[in-house]
This record gives sequence, C-alpha cells and structure tokens, in this order.
Amino acid sequence: MLRHQLNVLGRRTSRRAQLTNVDRLFFVWLYRLWPGLLLAVTILRPETIVRWHRQGFRAYWRWRSRRGPGRPKVSEELRELIREISLLNPHWGAPRVHGELLKLGIDVAQSTVSKYMVRGRGPRGQSWWTFLRNHADGIASIDLFVVPTIAFKLLFAFVVVRHGRRLLVSVEVTPHPTAEWLARQLLGAFPWDTAPAYIIRDRDRSYGEVFKRRVRSMGIRDRPISAGCPWQNAYVERLIGSIRRECVDHLVIFNEGHLRGILAAYARYYNETRTHLALNKDAPFGRLIQPVGTITGVPHLGGLHHSFVRI
Repeated sequence: MLRHQLNVLGRRTSRRAQLTNVDRLFFVWLYRLWPGLLLAVTILRPETIVRWHRQGFRAYWRWRSRRGPGRPKVSEELRELIREISLLNPHWGAPRVHGELLKLGIDVAQSTVSKYMVRGRGPRGQSWWTFLRNHADGIASIDLFVVPTIAFKLLFAFVVVRHGRRLLVSVEVTPHPTAEWLARQLLGAFPWDTAPAYIIRDRDRSYGEVFKRRVRSMGIRDRPISAGCPWQNAYVERLIGSIRRECVDHLVIFNEGHLRGILAAYARYYNETRTHLALNKDAPFGRLIQPVGTITGVPHLGGLHHSFVRI
C-alpha cells in the first residue's frame, strides 16, 4: 500500500495526486484482501476507498444483470401504432387490437398490446363524425346554378352529387328548368334501385309538385334546407364552386350544347382523375397507384387541367 502511494506521488505533475482507474482498482483490491491496510493510507481518505469499493460492487452487479437473450424491446413505432388503433376503435379490447396487428404481420404478445393501449378513452361508442360518415352513402344533394352565354342568355345547370364518395352523378343543362324537367333528370340520375334515402335541396320554386311527387314515388325522403342557408347544402355548393373556379370561369359559352359538352368533360375529369382532400387525395372512382413507368401528362378540358400517369 505504501509503495503504490509513493509511485502515485512520484508521477504527479500538479499539487494534487492524479489517480487512474488502475490505481483505484489496485487500492480496492488491497482493501478487499486486507481491510486493515486503511490505516496506512495517507494520500487519500479511507472512506474514499470504501466508496470506490461500493461503486465497483454496484457496477459489477449491473453488468451481471444486463439484458441478455429474451423478449425484444418494443419499438416506438409499434407503441404508437397500438395507441392509434386503440384510439380509433374505442370499443376494442386487447384481443381485437392484437388480432389486427397479427393480420399486419406484427408478432407481439397480447400482454404487450394491453400494456400500451390508451386507457380512459371515454364512452365505448361512436362519435357523431362516425355516425354521419356511415350514413353519407344514403344522401344526395341537388342544386341549380346559372351560366351566361356569349349572347348574354342564361343557361341553368342541374347538378346531382352523392355524399359518400363526392361522386358527380349527373349534370344537365336547360334554359328553362321546370318541375317536369327536373323530375326526369332525377329519374335518369338514379335508375332502378340506386336512389338514395335522402335528397337535400334548396327551396327554389322550380321544385314544384310534379318534382315532389316523383321524389316520393322513388322512395326518397325530400329534405329542403332552411331559407337563406346554403351552408346546409354544403357538398353541392362546394362542387358548384369547383365547377366555376376550375371550368366555366375560364371559358366563353356559345350555346346549350357547348355547355353540356364542357360540363360532361369536367364530370369525367372530376370523377375519374381529380384528387379530393375529403377522399384522402383520391378520385371518386379511385385511381391506381403507378410506381413504375415514364411519367407523362394527360390534358383535360382542352389543356385547362392536366393529370399525370406512368406509361
């Protein structure tokens, strides 16, 4: 003990003795063999050697208790996925969430799923947003909008849209929208058993008794909105705004046939190609993802809009 203390003092370069880890280990080893050697310590305190011994003891057992072979650690991505599934499905328990993960190819214990599920999620039922989305396929909206021609005549376009996929079912043109004409257009838009459960419309006088009788005969419930409240028919109003901003505001309409052809071309573009935020950036008819091929542009409406495909 004394010899090693002299060695430490002999190599010091400052007023304070510099000890290395080897020195500490040597002193602890001597103390471990002969505890009475603490009386020969002069360049440091005896309790310092005792403290080093305790720290080494803890470090040794920490090393012995390190994680070895066994259950792998659950990644942060998997924990977030379990939380997301449990939040989106508040009436699901751990077995249902575990089964969903197995179908995704994720092999994890059900106890792990139960550990990371979100607790206290409120009432085990659906929200109003879920309730409305479940009934959207049974609702359609109709409305008329005016388009002037080059000769300053007014043409009326009749629009029918289904709420479920924002599908533009029909768009027709007439200079004189009568109740009989509107009833025929509604029958043509929903042939056979494709009629929705509800029709939302405004209180325009064009929807006369003939139109209302036709709606009832088709098994559709007529739901006119409140007077002066177009926001209650927001889906079709949003569609008409898109038609104006993306189509007719950029064109000069010659006559009824010209407008009918333009709106038919826009309906194909709207349903088959145009992406919608409400549909997770998809088209109403759905577009396939094309990961392979050369990208080329496809013009629509004479080049007013372009979509891009791989060939």
